[in-house]
Amino acid sequence: MLMIGYLVYFNYELAPDVINHPYNSRVDNQEAKVTRGDILAADGSVLATTQIDEEGHEVRKYPFDNIFCHVIGLNSAKTGVEGAENYNLLSSGEGILSKLSNDSANGKAMGNTVVTTLIPELQEAAFDALGANKGAVVVMEPDTGKILAMVSKPDYNPNDASTDYTEWLTYNSADSVLLNRATQGLYAPGSTFKIMTALEYLRENGSDDAFAYQCSGSAYIEGGTTIPCFDNTAHGYETLKTAFANSCNSAFSTIGTQLSNTQFRNLCTTFLFNSSIPISIEYSKSSFHLDGDSGISEAQETGIGQGKTMISPLHNLLIASTIATGGTMMKPYLVDRIQDVNGTVVSQNQPEVAVANVITPDEAYKLTEYMRAVVTQGTGHAFRNSSYDAVGKTGSAQYDNSTNYHSWFVGFAPEELPKVSISVVLEGGFSGVQSAQYVAKSVLDTYFSLEQ
Repeated sequence: MLMIGYLVYFNYELAPDVINHPYNSRVDNQEAKVTRGDILAADGSVLATTQIDEEGHEVRKYPFDNIFCHVIGLNSAKTGVEGAENYNLLSSGEGILSKLSNDSANGKAMGNTVVTTLIPELQEAAFDALGANKGAVVVMEPDTGKILAMVSKPDYNPNDASTDYTEWLTYNSADSVLLNRATQGLYAPGSTFKIMTALEYLRENGSDDAFAYQCSGSAYIEGGTTIPCFDNTAHGYETLKTAFANSCNSAFSTIGTQLSNTQFRNLCTTFLFNSSIPISIEYSKSSFHLDGDSGISEAQETGIGQGKTMISPLHNLLIASTIATGGTMMKPYLVDRIQDVNGTVVSQNQPEVAVANVITPDEAYKLTEYMRAVVTQGTGHAFRNSSYDAVGKTGSAQYDNSTNYHSWFVGFAPEELPKVSISVVLEGGFSGVQSAQYVAKSVLDTYFSLEQ
């Protein structure tokens, strides 16, 4: 009975990962019999295909060059969708007679086609908006989990991997072209983390009715440290909503010291900090370190998204998307369906809930109100004259002892019945664009223009 139970568990839970593991040579042995299938965008555009070169060898080609490099990945390195869907791409849905015919003629069957959720126009808009800067953009449907675009820079041309991959491996981590910063990059979240701090304040206090703060441009708490607002701006009298809209470090660092470290940690655990992220491609776990042994300085820094807290752009997107759905975190996915060479659907992915009831509808409504205020009266000035009602949070995160900072934007649109959510990070030293919110604005403008 134990063996039967384990076999059932293995086949339904473990087998997909074992079959698709990069060290499973049995799958790669299929290449002798099956030509690797194509990877398509949502509109049918070919993102990866197998061609025959002049010498009769199969060569993997990527028609969009650099634009989809990280999310589609490399067949040779088993990264991105190429790695996650290795088994399906080397499986054939052809009939037994066709397979026998191929075998007798020393031919090969055609592997299945993987159809992704990616939208080329949106991917190109994100790629162009990042320019030559290091950083990442991820775009998703918050109510389904469909990833619509995923861009990371620095980038590479996957068509050059056969000659340049060894050189790419020599780049240090700061300049790596192989790192998918959208899922593997970890950054201090800066002021985007004030979403979590505000939520914990509301949970511990029941409402924001009693909150009042007088900002003088910086805050010092005995036993802690001095936390300045951006450019030492004195915001004056603030409610929680205006402190959030103004991204007031003084107010939120003070709030950080007034919260229960244990309850704050529990909240962040619910939002998958220090936990696995349910996505099929390679990623890094976000981290939250505040606990009962943390001092005042760490509580201050944590409250404004600095200190030891680290997050990936994808994870930050999931947080914003959870607010957009009214409290449900959807599982992000990149593959819509698998189909055979004749177009017959072999398997179809459906939206799945990753974590239910992360927050209540009332909490989501209140946070949406705060995030809308960021756009209408606070730091989100890029969206002032948008044709759609954007909701979001800006962030500036210091990452060393200098004045350098990463620029963040997370949010969704429209405010009512959100259709799209976005997360953008620009690494320090960016140029050619004012901040991450302008990158987000360019991408969301493209999204809503496609709807017309």
